[in-house]
Amino acid sequence: MTIVSPGLFKHPSSLHKTDIKLATALFALFSHSFSDVSDPTVLSVLVFLALSTYRHKYKINRFSYLDLHPPFISWIVSLIHLKSCRATLSTTMEEVKPAFDSDKAAVLVNELRKTFNSGKTKSYEWRISQLESISKMIDEKEKEIVEALQKDLSKPELEAFLSEILMARSSCKLALKELKQWMMPQKVETSLATYPSSAEIVAEPLGVVLVISTWNFPFSLSLDPVIGAIAAGNAVVLKPSEIAPATSSLLSRLVGEYMDKSAIIVVEGAVAETSALLEQKWDKIFFTGGARVGRIVMAAAAKNLTPVTLELGGKCPAVVDSNVNLQVTARRIVAGKWVCNNGQACIGVDYIITTKELAPKLIATLVSVVEEIFGKDLMESKERSRIINSFHFKRLVNLLEEDKVSNKIVFGGQRDESQFDDEQIKRKFVQNIYAGGMAINDTILQFPLYLSEESGRVEWGHTMGNSLLMLLAIRRQAVLYRGFAGDSPTRYPPYTPGKKKQIKALLSGKLL
Repeated sequence: MTIVSPGLFKHPSSLHKTDIKLATALFALFSHSFSDVSDPTVLSVLVFLALSTYRHKYKINRFSYLDLHPPFISWIVSLIHLKSCRATLSTTMEEVKPAFDSDKAAVLVNELRKTFNSGKTKSYEWRISQLESISKMIDEKEKEIVEALQKDLSKPELEAFLSEILMARSSCKLALKELKQWMMPQKVETSLATYPSSAEIVAEPLGVVLVISTWNFPFSLSLDPVIGAIAAGNAVVLKPSEIAPATSSLLSRLVGEYMDKSAIIVVEGAVAETSALLEQKWDKIFFTGGARVGRIVMAAAAKNLTPVTLELGGKCPAVVDSNVNLQVTARRIVAGKWVCNNGQACIGVDYIITTKELAPKLIATLVSVVEEIFGKDLMESKERSRIINSFHFKRLVNLLEEDKVSNKIVFGGQRDESQFDDEQIKRKFVQNIYAGGMAINDTILQFPLYLSEESGRVEWGHTMGNSLLMLLAIRRQAVLYRGFAGDSPTRYPPYTPGKKKQIKALLSGKLL
């Protein structure tokens, strides 16, 4: 927030009459509350306390114009400065104490630990019953899930099905199918020194697990690690992202309705609630998000030596060698970048590496394919999600306006072979590129492979199926090989009713 000193803002003409009315009302709320205030940090707290109080009093859902009028907050700050209000900040802060604090988090974790210690979550029957409940929840509430995703990200119905519902459903299906095998002890050889003897490796649940999920795939990336934690026999707390509020609220309601409340809990909220949770002792923390918050999670976990799985973002180039099938290549790059969550995917294509000779042709083909798939008026396209909120929208706009980003990002080196179908080039990439996963001759399709344990140089845990493998810290790299033949138009927008029916049937296993 920008804080200006009093006097710089008297009565700015840029403010709408409605804003001035609101500011006056907010000032009235403050008139009996605070003594002399000069600290900008304290002032910022006061402003948001005022906004929260006013919103609650007059039942206003949100102040959308705050993003539109940055001077508005500064003006309120000036009013607070000028009037020397009369109570103490501590009294007011006590009145607005968060509903979920560290004390309540400690009680919650203690109750879950009691459930785990009772042995309830360790049985095969309990795990199966909870997995079946999740599967039932997804089937029965599919329409509500799609609606929530549309509210948060404007996800088209088919995209919501493919990237969220189908992913979670597939994870659940896999766990139900393989759970008995995962739970079986593995026989291992013994040495002569221990003869006569036998030995086995037993997969034991860790205890109480915290899952902090992200906003770009708020349903599937919330449920996948929860499914893994349940399959492994743990009690679990899910903290969904507050940036996707509709999905967060839905998950809280549905998990409470379908799941065992004594072992599986959803905690909604933002930074305060997450911080309260991170102060507790966990047996495993699973975090999906950015590196900055990932470091905070790791630091909190280190205090108790808690094992952590981080699924963090990275950079995902598309390497295009010369003389490939340009049309198919361009289609797959566009699909990997924009058809999947409008670029808001951690494994979406970030930039292209190609040869200087091929670059102009590739760029022209990409432009043509974008118009072919999304139409000439991209703003009106119904086949794309939208940026999650105004903060990220402005962040992206600022990036585009930077000189070093304003030009198209195209660079590359020479290659010995003209076709990327060449086995030698494939092997070179697989052996020498350190990555969580890669796709040869395609983009983003490596995501569903139930092999990947790491992304880049940090742990990767988007696939539920590796929950037990994850306990053994086994690193698996997923590599998908594809050719250019058989590129079906069904895969690409515009999605007609017939296409949607074919895709759903094929990926749900009902077409074969």
